[in-house]
Amino acid sequence: MKPESSHAEPVSYSISDLSREFGITTRTIRFYEDKGLLAPERRGQTRIYSPEDRVRLKLILRGKRLGFSLDESREIIEMYDPAHGNVEQLQRLLQGIAEKRAQLQQQLRDIQSLMSELDEAEERARAALARNISP
Repeated sequence: MKPESSHAEPVSYSISDLSREFGITTRTIRFYEDKGLLAPERRGQTRIYSPEDRVRLKLILRGKRLGFSLDESREIIEMYDPAHGNVEQLQRLLQGIAEKRAQLQQQLRDIQSLMSELDEAEERARAALARNISP
């Protein structure tokens, strides 16, 4: 959609605009809308997304990349409060990051443990095979 004013940034976006910009399907955007994460204006069957909707979509996708669930992303996004410096939102984000980091560190330990077990099993299997093949 073309800008409706002389500003550099459009004042509204179509679903196709956002789909192209973020490299996601229109179905994904509609899914986020169905989940109540986005609330575009409607003109008949046409969805009209505001710059705020665009920012929310950007934050949803960032949360997804960081491993946050949609509910976790919603919680953090809805805490947006620029009048008070977004202190609670930023604290919740830091808490979420710490939780994700702890989960990943545990997964890394689990993977390292499993890799050690695989190494040991491989070593035992190769030794047994060598004993059975040797004359």
